[in-house]
Amino acid sequence: MAWGNNNSGQTNVPAGLSDVTSIAAGSTHSLALKNNGTVVAWGSNTSGQTNVPVGLVDVTAIAAGGNYSLALKSNGTVVEWGSSSVPVGLSNVTAIAAGGGHWLALKRDGTVLAWGLNSSGQTNIPSGLSNVIAVSAGENHSVALKSDGTVVAWGLNTNGQCNIPPGLNSVTAIDAGGFYTLMIVQEP
Repeated sequence: MAWGNNNSGQTNVPAGLSDVTSIAAGSTHSLALKNNGTVVAWGSNTSGQTNVPVGLVDVTAIAAGGNYSLALKSNGTVVEWGSSSVPVGLSNVTAIAAGGGHWLALKRDGTVLAWGLNSSGQTNIPSGLSNVIAVSAGENHSVALKSDGTVVAWGLNTNGQCNIPPGLNSVTAIDAGGFYTLMIVQEP
């Protein structure tokens, strides 16, 4: 089910869509990952963001951003369509995230790769960032969860979205919104 502003058809879920394991919402389009590893896209297609590549299979994760879509395949490679391009040779990826105009990839070795729009430093990965287990991308900021439960954020900070509370070290999940960041914290 979808609701809200539907000027671009992003809430018009295709009839008969079933067996969905995850969903992703871009600015004006939507994605669904089916349990057979295929992707369905709908909504605005101004940049080709709903033109799922023919033959795309074995997808394990999806992400939707401004006018682009990303898919992570089971072999650790990333496929994009719309107004983005994946860095040549990107492999060994375990997670992906899509922001307003930038993208993040978490690699098997716990490091992060960022590319795309960098108007606010959202792709300037902090030096020495390692042991990352999750990534998320907001409109113009990026967030990483480390294996020790700490969080690192960088990029635009006009609303304090990169101000991690001091002493916070029991985080189990992160999600970056447009201009904010959410975290699940395990109580002691």
